[in-house]
Amino acid sequence: MNVAIVKYNAGNIYSVVNALSRLGIDPILTDDAEALQKADRVLFPGQGEARGAMEYLKARKLDEVICSLKQPVLGICVGQQLLCKHSEEGDVDCIGIFNAEVKRFCPIRHEDKVPCMGWNRLFNTTSPLMKGIEGNYVYFVHSYYVPLCEETIATADYIHPYSAALHKDNFYATQFHPEKSGSVGEQILKNFLSL
Repeated sequence: MNVAIVKYNAGNIYSVVNALSRLGIDPILTDDAEALQKADRVLFPGQGEARGAMEYLKARKLDEVICSLKQPVLGICVGQQLLCKHSEEGDVDCIGIFNAEVKRFCPIRHEDKVPCMGWNRLFNTTSPLMKGIEGNYVYFVHSYYVPLCEETIATADYIHPYSAALHKDNFYATQFHPEKSGSVGEQILKNFLSL
């Protein structure tokens, strides 16, 4: 299977490469439009800041390339947020696959720390991407979140419930890091590869 990872100025790429390698996949890391369009699966991971990431993507027209993809695409962490229509982080318009606004966590109690960092449980899971995942714990690191919306396929709760994963057409996304979520994350990646 030909799997491509979108190369842009976001961290966390190599942990995704390593997770796929453990599944017997040798992915290509590329910002070439043709290579991305020819891939069987595309992953769009990232850690970092939304405005800077969108500036990089737009300068190389990667935002347009991503929108044009017809095969299954998986956004991870900042990748999920960039697939939404707007982010409060840097007050920036994003790619717009998901009709959702990315919001910053606002602590309510003293013990509410931002960023949200650590293991959290998934519930209300739907979609083939989440097959066999209900109630399991996955790893999160984020200060921004996607509110619950019609495209939500998994929910997590930190300060309040939010979208842990999204799905629309051939686009899937997780706020958490499947590549850092042990056997549960490995199952999610297997589910994605078998879509």
